Amino acid sequence: MTELAWGCIETPVGTISVACGPGEVARIKYGPPVPDTDRSRPHGPEHALLRVTLAELEEYFRGQRKSFSVPLDFSATSSARRAVLSALHGSVGFGETITYGALAQRAGLTDDGQGLPARQVGQFMASNPFTIVVPCHRVIAGNGLGGYSGGTGTDTKQWLLIFEGALPPTLDWDPSGLPRSAAASR
Repeated sequence: MTELAWGCIETPVGTISVACGPGEVARIKYGPPVPDTDRSRPHGPEHALLRVTLAELEEYFRGQRKSFSVPLDFSATSSARRAVLSALHGSVGFGETITYGALAQRAGLTDDGQGLPARQVGQFMASNPFTIVVPCHRVIAGNGLGGYSGGTGTDTKQWLLIFEGALPPTLDWDPSGLPRSAAASR
């Protein structure tokens, strides 16, 4: 089993944790790091990648980064999931959105005429192993915002889309982050 280096940062949408192996980012998630998982060498290559990944996330939340350069470990994903996540990561940029159905088409999922590929994309987004870096918050429903399983849910998705300029700010939008009551409810 590969040992992972874990770290986290505080962001306007809550704590984001990162796990890195020696050559690739293994996981980016909302919430604290997995306890008692960092048994690796304190100065190994996984720690260097961890520092770079955390720095890129901090730059993103300061508005200084619009894309990420860190390598991601897709080895634990199915080929269909990898195709969808790769298509999203490689083609939907900062400030852009795409519908679930359009992403399914872009990833080459076959349309069954009943919306199955779009629902499958929704399931892949709900279990995205690389939140923010693979921007599942940029995937929206054809008739509105759609769901979001990260952070505090659709409040987090809406905050991120406003932050990136994909949506106009609402009167209660706060660039410093989600209301404390929402962030504390996680």
